[in-house]
Order: sequence, then C-alpha cells, then structure tokens
Amino acid sequence: MYYHKVVSLAAAFLIAMCVMGSAAARVPGDDNSQRVSQVMEPLNIAVLIQDDLISQVSNELGVTRDFIRSLPKGSRVMVGYITSGSLQVRQPFTTDTEKAARSLRIPAASTGSSSYNPYVEVVEALRQFRSEWNNSNAVLLISDGLDTSRGFDSSVAGHTLDLERTISEAKKRQVAVFSFYAPSVGLTSHNRLAASYGQSSLNRLSDDTGGKAFFQGTNGFVTFDSYFARLRQTLNQQYARAY
Repeated sequence: MYYHKVVSLAAAFLIAMCVMGSAAARVPGDDNSQRVSQVMEPLNIAVLIQDDLISQVSNELGVTRDFIRSLPKGSRVMVGYITSGSLQVRQPFTTDTEKAARSLRIPAASTGSSSYNPYVEVVEALRQFRSEWNNSNAVLLISDGLDTSRGFDSSVAGHTLDLERTISEAKKRQVAVFSFYAPSVGLTSHNRLAASYGQSSLNRLSDDTGGKAFFQGTNGFVTFDSYFARLRQTLNQQYARAY
C-alpha cells in the first residue's frame, strides 16, 4: 500500500514538472520565432510604392502598415509613391511610425500614373537620407521594376542607365534596397517577358546594394505576408553579421 502511494506521488511530481517545463518554454521573451517575426534594431527606411501597380496590391496595405508599426523605437520612416514620373512624398522621414503607417494610400492602379521606370524617383528618395543619422539605412521598393525609358529592349534588361545611377547613389549613401515585385497595369501584368525583365532589374538593384529582392514567378500575384516575414529575418541576420 505504501509502495503504491510513493509511486503515485512520484508520477504526479513528474507530470507537474513536465507541465511547468512546457509552460516555461512558451515564455514570450524566449520564443525564437517571435524574435524572428520582428525587426530587432531600429533603422531608417523609405517605403516606396509604384502607383500603377495592379489593384490587388491595395489588399496588402494592412500587412505593410503592420510592418511599419512593428519597427522598433528610434526608427525613421518615409512613405512615397512613384507616380507619373515624380515622387509623391506622403510622409517625410519621421520617428512616428503610426503616423507613417497611416500615410499609406491605395495605389492608383491606372496607366495614367505610370512612369517610364521607377529608378529616377528612387534616386530622389535616396537623396533624402542624412549622413549624420544613426541606424542602418534601407529602401523598400514595391514595384514591377520595368524600365521602358529607352524602349523595351532585351539587350539592356537589368543594365539600364537609370538603374546604374540608382545603384551608384545607394552605394554612395550606404542604403540597402530591398524590393517586392508586383505587376503593374501595363506590360508586366500580361507579358511574362516584361515581368522577367522587371524582376531581373529589381534583383540586380537589391543584390548590388546589399539588399534582397522578393518575388515568386512571373504569372499572377502573391501576397506580401511571406515577403515581410523574410524581410524581417534578413534585416535581423544582416544586423547580427555587422555586430
């Protein structure tokens, strides 16, 4: 009888310890997945959206706002739209991430807001970064990446004059350009070759400036949820390597 009581007590003790250990493993501050899900260090970032992207992009404003709001204290955020050959700054650089998030608007999704390429306006945004600022510098460019300023020429895909200038300016100012591909209402929404050229340009821009390009295929549209998860992870990895 005594033996059975001892065994029962021992079993109860082991079960309690297992439950406590399981609960301890779920303490918020100790969860690696939670750490990966947010940017760990403040940064200066310009969020640039091409205004003639297809209407489905408007469905991604929520996750884009969430990303901006989730940036750590001390971050600076600018929001701008690349429209009709000009940069429309909706929110100059600010440390108020909520204000920056609210400045996002639905893209026009019209050929009337199309420009020949997004890169001239990216250069304009790059020039608004200040050398005296702390934190890492980044641009998030949401674009189809296509440059038709000198025609639709396969021989210069990924090597146009404006793209070269953008890469040079980003390197000079130590700004990493990250890019999300999305098709525009123009060529890239129905021409796979155009989509491929645009992605090639975004990939080169990001790769040459220390950023990363995110896209999946040339047909259809993929939501930004996975892009933002991978962007956060990449930013954290880059910071870890730097320090």
